[in-house]
Amino acid sequence: MGRFARNVMARASGGSVALSRLWPGRTDRLIIAPHDLRTADATRAAEIYAGRFVFAGKIVTCHGRSIFDLEPPSEDWEVALLGFGWLRHLRAADTALTRANARALVDDWISNPNNNRPIGRRADVLSRRVISLLSQAPLVLGDTDSKFYRRYLRGLAREMRYLRYTMLDVPDGVPRLQVLIALCYASLCLANQARHIRGASRRLSDELQRQILPDGGHISRNPGALIDLLIDLLPLRQTFAARNIAPPPALLNAIDRMMPMLRFFRHGDGTIALFNGMSGTPSDLLATLLAYDDTHGTPMASMPHTGFQRLDAGAMTVIVDAGVPPPPNVSHDAHAGCLSFELSSGASRIVVNCGMPSTGRDNWRPFARSTVAHSTLTFADTSSCRFVELSAMKKVLHGAPIVSGPAVVENFREAVTDGVLLSTSHDGYIPRFGVIHRRVLMVAPDGTRLDGEDSVSPAPGGRIRGSDASYALRFHLHPSVKANRLSDGRGVMLVLPNRDVWTFEALDDKVDLEDSVFLAGTDGPRRTAQIVIRQDARHASSVRWSFVRSATSPSQTNARRNARREPELPL
Repeated sequence: MGRFARNVMARASGGSVALSRLWPGRTDRLIIAPHDLRTADATRAAEIYAGRFVFAGKIVTCHGRSIFDLEPPSEDWEVALLGFGWLRHLRAADTALTRANARALVDDWISNPNNNRPIGRRADVLSRRVISLLSQAPLVLGDTDSKFYRRYLRGLAREMRYLRYTMLDVPDGVPRLQVLIALCYASLCLANQARHIRGASRRLSDELQRQILPDGGHISRNPGALIDLLIDLLPLRQTFAARNIAPPPALLNAIDRMMPMLRFFRHGDGTIALFNGMSGTPSDLLATLLAYDDTHGTPMASMPHTGFQRLDAGAMTVIVDAGVPPPPNVSHDAHAGCLSFELSSGASRIVVNCGMPSTGRDNWRPFARSTVAHSTLTFADTSSCRFVELSAMKKVLHGAPIVSGPAVVENFREAVTDGVLLSTSHDGYIPRFGVIHRRVLMVAPDGTRLDGEDSVSPAPGGRIRGSDASYALRFHLHPSVKANRLSDGRGVMLVLPNRDVWTFEALDDKVDLEDSVFLAGTDGPRRTAQIVIRQDARHASSVRWSFVRSATSPSQTNARRNARREPELPL
């Protein structure tokens, strides 16, 4: 048979020629399997063996049919299935039965004619599948024969070929980094790829330097992006070390910057603040990531490149969005939450943003991204950012990026006699209404009081445009907080899970307590409450308010008792 015929036959069967065209050199074996940091649950292996696939809150039972032939109940479920991350649960069980089940399912996917689903070819899903197939290779190939081994490599080669082609139009941001991470893994894990490691490492390094800002934040300004990336970057660093290859400096530097940024967003209960698409905190992943953090220091007070401020005093933590929106090409999940803040005391969260649900995001996305879903000021019932609204444009752009928003966000921070003062402002409402929103926050040194003032004023030399000059100040409460409006209508009493009592007051304004929704719950959206103050900028341009912890709160009482307690003498 001639060379052309051999090439055609090999390409038609997905053989080694197709692989060698992507990765020149022999790729007839796997050298190493990267570590998977995601938590595995061995009990789920029995469900998968029984044909029950539970992902994203949906259950599909295959009843003897191929799971890849069945209609997915939701996009989130299909993403989880085709990412093959569930192989780690089978590996955790570590029995001959689960290994055989894993091989059967992978073989089914490799040989299934329906494996060209659009979701399966999406960049983030494809990269996740390649990394899963590499990291779980010991499970799938442990007891196999050479015939399946070769079929597995051919299937992996096909996936990598598709992965390389996705680079032509992969969305910017996290998906692009995930593709480059997967390609870097492939060059390290497959045999005879030494000369291609340098190119894969260089492309990944360039993208990390572009996407990870000097303070460690991601250009999307989404805290969740840090988790999504670190969970793959940390094992990649280990994989370089296992191959006795020095990791790229850009990889090491990115990890060293991202870890403190992750701690910056943490509240006292260990959860991550809800900004720009962040959903419920995956506590298992976060604990795993933080175990790799060698700094263990106090979080920094300011992240100027990403645009966030943090105020810590006593047990109180305040995290503030004080930056401009991300660039349009990475703003598909960004929110109009400029100058919004979250407040926590110890392990109790008090004021939150509504966040984003972990599944079924499309149903909530327009609301979750709007300014009214954030603990900040909304002018004329309008968001501070504008999003693409035309359906045709959304289809072309694969979402609704931000097209305009605050261009100048000012921050000034200083230590004063009564605590720490943070002054902020943004110009997001100038183009439509000619006004600037200013917010001043002051935290007491002992963490028992947060004072604030929000004001709306015309831009210098201008005036308020339009007939509607109304504005609403919102403070969304965490679902664990029990809220009761005070009888004078000027405040709200807040009881936290630890029985601490806080009082919200705005002595010059009427305070309403209205329904809200907390979208970032681990069990789905939850009903909660929000404190709302409504005013008109032409009659009252500013609102002063405060959150104060009661002196009779258990934590306050214990603090005073400990302060009075005399030190014990050593025996």
